[in-house]
Amino acid sequence: LVGMSKALAQEVGSRGITVNVIAPGFVETPMTDVLNDEQKARLIAGIPLGRMGAPADVAGAAVFLASDEAAWITGVTLHVNGGMAMI
Repeated sequence: LVGMSKALAQEVGSRGITVNVIAPGFVETPMTDVLNDEQKARLIAGIPLGRMGAPADVAGAAVFLASDEAAWITGVTLHVNGGMAMI
C-alpha cells in the first residue's frame, strides 16, 4: 500500500489531489479486547506513550490529512502508533 500510494500521489498530484497512508498501531477495539491482561501489558510496554490508541486518535489523523491544513502533504505514511515506529 505504501508504494502504491506514493505512485498514486505522484500521478494525481498535478490535479491537486493528495494521497497519504495512515499506519495505525494497536488500537482499543473488539480485536484487542480479546487479549488477556498479560498480553496487553507486553504490548503497552513497547509503546513509548504508554497506552494503546483510541479510535479517535486514528480518526483525528484522518481528519487532519483531509483538511486544508494538510493540502501540501502528499505521498507520506503517517504512523499513528504512540511512537512504536521509532523503536
